[in-house]
Amino acid sequence: MSRKIRRAAVLGSGVMGAGIAAHLANVGIPVLMLDIVPKELTEKEKKQGLTMEDKQVRNRVAASGKEGLKKQKPAPLTSKENMHLIDIGNMTDDMDKLSEVDWIIEVVVENLEIKKSVYKEVDKHRKQGTIVSSNTSGISIEAMSEDCSEDMKKHFLGTHFFNPPRYLKLLEVIPTEATDEEVLAFMKKFGEDTLGKGVVEAKDTPNFIANRIGTYGLLVTVREMLGQNLSVGEVDSITGPLIGRPKSATFRTLDVVGLDTFIHVSNNVHAQVQGQEKEVFEVPGFMKQMNEKGWIGAKAGQGFFKKEKSEKGSEILQLNPETMEYEKRAKLKTKATEIAGQEKGPKQKLAAMVKAKGDQAGDFIWSIIKPVLVYSAELTGEIADDIVSIDEAMRWGFGWELGPFEMWDAIGVRTSVERMKEEGENLPEWLEQMLEGGYESFYKKENGNVYFYQDGAYHQQTFNNKEINLKLLKETKEVLHKNAGASLIDLGDGVAGLEFHSRSNAIGMDVIQMINKAVDIVDEDFEGLVIGNQGKNFCVGANLGMMLMEAQDQNFFEIEMVIRQFQQAMMRIKYSDKPVVAAPFGMTLGGGAEVCLPAAAIQASSETYMGLVEPGVGLIPGGGGNKELYIKHLNNLPQGIDFDLQKISNSVFEKIATAKTSTSGEEARENGFLDRMDAISFNQDHLLHDAKQKVLGLAGSGYQAPKRMPIPVTGETGYATMLLGAKQMHLSGYASEHDLKIAEKLAFVLAGGRVKEGSKVDEDYLLDLEREAFLSLIGEAKTQQRMQHMLQKGKPLRN
Repeated sequence: MSRKIRRAAVLGSGVMGAGIAAHLANVGIPVLMLDIVPKELTEKEKKQGLTMEDKQVRNRVAASGKEGLKKQKPAPLTSKENMHLIDIGNMTDDMDKLSEVDWIIEVVVENLEIKKSVYKEVDKHRKQGTIVSSNTSGISIEAMSEDCSEDMKKHFLGTHFFNPPRYLKLLEVIPTEATDEEVLAFMKKFGEDTLGKGVVEAKDTPNFIANRIGTYGLLVTVREMLGQNLSVGEVDSITGPLIGRPKSATFRTLDVVGLDTFIHVSNNVHAQVQGQEKEVFEVPGFMKQMNEKGWIGAKAGQGFFKKEKSEKGSEILQLNPETMEYEKRAKLKTKATEIAGQEKGPKQKLAAMVKAKGDQAGDFIWSIIKPVLVYSAELTGEIADDIVSIDEAMRWGFGWELGPFEMWDAIGVRTSVERMKEEGENLPEWLEQMLEGGYESFYKKENGNVYFYQDGAYHQQTFNNKEINLKLLKETKEVLHKNAGASLIDLGDGVAGLEFHSRSNAIGMDVIQMINKAVDIVDEDFEGLVIGNQGKNFCVGANLGMMLMEAQDQNFFEIEMVIRQFQQAMMRIKYSDKPVVAAPFGMTLGGGAEVCLPAAAIQASSETYMGLVEPGVGLIPGGGGNKELYIKHLNNLPQGIDFDLQKISNSVFEKIATAKTSTSGEEARENGFLDRMDAISFNQDHLLHDAKQKVLGLAGSGYQAPKRMPIPVTGETGYATMLLGAKQMHLSGYASEHDLKIAEKLAFVLAGGRVKEGSKVDEDYLLDLEREAFLSLIGEAKTQQRMQHMLQKGKPLRN
């Protein structure tokens, strides 16, 4: 049967329920969010003369959950406009509305009997064929559905989102014995293609996959910290990026998650397992004490860490588990941390740490990695069908760069197993058989395919056909052209891909040269070009260090040449005979945004943080960004109507002068960086595929390069108006003297210089103005101070 989820319902409006409702709204699905009817009136409601029969009172809990979405950070909604897709009600008066939805997600309190009573009501009101799922993080899916009708049992499963639902990629899907195979397949595909999730099928076991292993690993780390007499800060300093984990490492992660939530998850496993495993899931006494005191983390203002103001400013203190007092935060630095810090990738860093026997940091990392690897091997088959599901769950749910079996490959399976045996570890039989069979790694790559070990053989890993993996692609197809900053790759079907791979994907002469080369080759031999990559961010801008060095040496001729070539390369993207589609994601700042703006179309990730941020380093955009953002705003206007050119200039001026950056792809559209030709992908793994399809669509519909058109500008009148606004900001104390100087240059460029209001000017003329302004600013001492500060501290300087 052909299924579609046109409308959904969420039962429960707490942080998680409201977060799931927000994510559904983000992808364009209208959602009904219901919660309980309150038991009594608030004082405010009494003063308003309301009664328990008033809808405002009866829907109060759900209304509060919806309202809370506006205040949460990070924001659950990709756009405030998505709020209108969330309707509210209550689970007494509005259950009949469940007959109008295609998917019902239960997110009520973690109590089996309460959940079963909710399902009894759901069963009465749902229409046949409606999918029902629970977001439980630990209660048995089978037990929840045992009293449901046969049709509901067939359409029932677990869908465990990770918090916050918008940002964490993992969605664990847990079928029961009765779940229809078609329903399971549909939900996995829907989760990936529509919700943008990394979907893993888990078995109906305590805490499923990620929380089971992640909680175990955290508790092992706490145990070893206490046993080896290390501090909270020392552990965090070596259990983050040094071993392929997030910057929040161990204890900052717990502070973000909330100790109360963590203890609940731990207790859930503790109640359902036996022996040594049960011992590990016993929460240490000092953590129970913290919970009792309310020191549960960020939401309480203190947890394992606490921020305090001192004479020197803000200081982060760490908790001492023995004294239960806060003290100065410590870090652990050893020979091993020094060596690992110099290694390039997560595999090499981890291997360097584990190999450092006799080193305090190296020994600690081995003592926390070893049990997690063994535990993951023991649970394979019990919590998931294969090692791939376990690795993906840990990467997507906990932000690990390497899953347990990928970590094992990185440190060497045979050598680490021998070490484990020497240390008295009992290993699962299947692991011994794997090594005896001559299989030296859990994964292998061959002919552009990935294989994983299972049951005495390697099996090919399957991927969604919308995933383009550049690393694998480059192993099978010859790279068309390459230099230190970028590569041109054949993406298939007549589409080429330009991948940036300089440090931070910053734009220097090597990237500019590759843009020109790519346009040459594509215009001759391809249907079109995608500009995209699979780094941490699309592009953080121009190579600031190189620009600063040239400015300090007063090589302004050199800088002028680079800026001119960058501008020309952007014009080549714009006027290429074949369509160029940019595929931004993550940080797309300054020069990164300038690469996207002239493209025939933009296919942005939902998580795209795009802005022209040059004023933060004392500059204005130099690669045509001012002009292109202005033109985007003009193009976004409906055809054939009069418009106020000054309003458009003011809007663009404000966005650039304040370095306004979107917090999502949707907000980038609201800010005018995306127009009607542009689209958004919710699954970043599908971004290059979607961009490639956009190229093929443009090419197939007879794409023609845009015609050069004169651009209307506001001239001297507009310049004066924009400058007046900047001066008011300066007088109000919101802008420094140097901010005002930058704003003056920016206003002059956007106004088109000293011409009459309404004049139409050539693009090259605007580029000349932009280049002159950029060069004059980069010579300023205060601009160079800002650039230096950004390079050293990673944040803007107000001077």
